[in-house]
Amino acid sequence: MIQTAVLGYGTVGSGVVKVIETNHDSIEKKAGVDLGVKYVLDLRDFPGDPVQKKIVHDFDVILSDPEIRIVVETMGGLEPAYTFTKKALEAGKSVCTSNKELVARHGTELLQTAREHNASYMFEASCGGGIPIIRPLRTCLCADVIDEITGILNGTTNYILTKMIEEGREFSDVLREAQQKGYAERNPEADVEGHDACRKIAILSSLAYGKRVDFTDVYTEGITKITPADIQYAKAMGRTIKLLAFSKKEGEQVTAMVAPYLVDKEDPLASVNGVFNAIFVHGNMLGDAMFYGQGAGKEATASAVVADVIEEAQVLGRSVMSSWDPEKLVLTDVSGTEKQFFVRAKGEASEAEKVFGPVKLVQAGLEGEYGFVTERMSEGAFLKKAGEFGAMISMLRLRDKSKAE
Repeated sequence: MIQTAVLGYGTVGSGVVKVIETNHDSIEKKAGVDLGVKYVLDLRDFPGDPVQKKIVHDFDVILSDPEIRIVVETMGGLEPAYTFTKKALEAGKSVCTSNKELVARHGTELLQTAREHNASYMFEASCGGGIPIIRPLRTCLCADVIDEITGILNGTTNYILTKMIEEGREFSDVLREAQQKGYAERNPEADVEGHDACRKIAILSSLAYGKRVDFTDVYTEGITKITPADIQYAKAMGRTIKLLAFSKKEGEQVTAMVAPYLVDKEDPLASVNGVFNAIFVHGNMLGDAMFYGQGAGKEATASAVVADVIEEAQVLGRSVMSSWDPEKLVLTDVSGTEKQFFVRAKGEASEAEKVFGPVKLVQAGLEGEYGFVTERMSEGAFLKKAGEFGAMISMLRLRDKSKAE
């Protein structure tokens, strides 16, 4: 039996234990590996739970046990997850994780550490929850040159936007509901400000383009400023609002961005609702492929984690994993990217054309304001014109599915 240790018995960690124990026989039959969970590291005790007999409070117990070949890190955050992961890899133990914050910040170093010690570091569940995307990029699509990734990468924000659109509710109201249902953290900043999606697109872009994409370089906006009025205009245009993360490579230039977009109802991404995620990948031979599924949730995420555990068990003693060059990929400034913009404004519509040139007016029945869509222009040109136009209430970008936005 190949023994594993799970770090953290929270939502994902408890799910991992459940998947391994519930599906033990099926995993052994299909994958040819006999998995067991020997330890679960947590600060807490769980009296009455069968897992209690596996609970340890000292990571050194796991580190010093030669029977532990695979460590599953589901603690979240940077510390002590980083320290424990690095020590495990240095001891020749393979590690898999769902921790996108850790992978985005320290993934390059941890991948190198794994290679140096004939171990594997895998993180399928760090992007898209239960959606298989990292393994397909590493294996199924390795014959293609990937030049574009676009997706809905955060289930919390997608749930909030879906509820706001379907029920006409305010952001703050739906956020409270999401927190009550466990879809949003007590401190939801990482989700609603776009930081979570930013980390994920950085990881996926690093894999796709072969060099390290620093998530701090990715231009990022969240959904906190979206209002029912914005949604009313979106409906008037036959569109919906989605928080999109995208990156595109043209020649040696790569652009990456996270922001809310107005998406046409006929666009496949428009029908991705609730906590579901979807990821479009474009390859030079494949064309478009879409990966769709639950982007969050205990069992879905745990399933992706255990898939990594199984692969690591099949290649013990070898370093097999997703990887990228540690050289940093310098991103192109988004100010040069072109798209159409939707603007809500006060005053007279004639003023819009004086500044922005030809515009298409949008009527949504709101008093004291109007909306309009600009022609295609660069982000930089729009910001310059917006600075000259003193009547703007808010702005949203339009997604053109034929072009990376």
